[in-house]
Amino acid sequence: HVQLVESGGGSVQPGGSLRLSCTASGFTFSGHTMTWVRQKPGQRQEYLGAITAAAMTYYPDAVKGRFTISRDNAKNTLYLQLNSLQIGDTAMYYCGKGWPTDTNYVRGQGTQVTVS
Repeated sequence: HVQLVESGGGSVQPGGSLRLSCTASGFTFSGHTMTWVRQKPGQRQEYLGAITAAAMTYYPDAVKGRFTISRDNAKNTLYLQLNSLQIGDTAMYYCGKGWPTDTNYVRGQGTQVTVS
């Protein structure tokens, strides 16, 4: 079955950086679009970007230029580089297999990022 395990979260000061990782198993990682979302308490999840099987990346304007998604297919690992972090970036961050709107979308358990 599909398993996605995020890591790399933590506490950081404003202006700092973090790199999140997502290790995938249970499916052919290299053949799938992977996405990142985040969720703040009491709010809906927010789409942060995607990387296709061909390594094309897409970002919403809200994070473009600050967040970067990459993948290492040899390691079945997805990454999210977070730069110039702001207090408003505090949230639980999740990686996902597929687009959040897909019926078979799966996301991991998340990793907490706290900016203060």
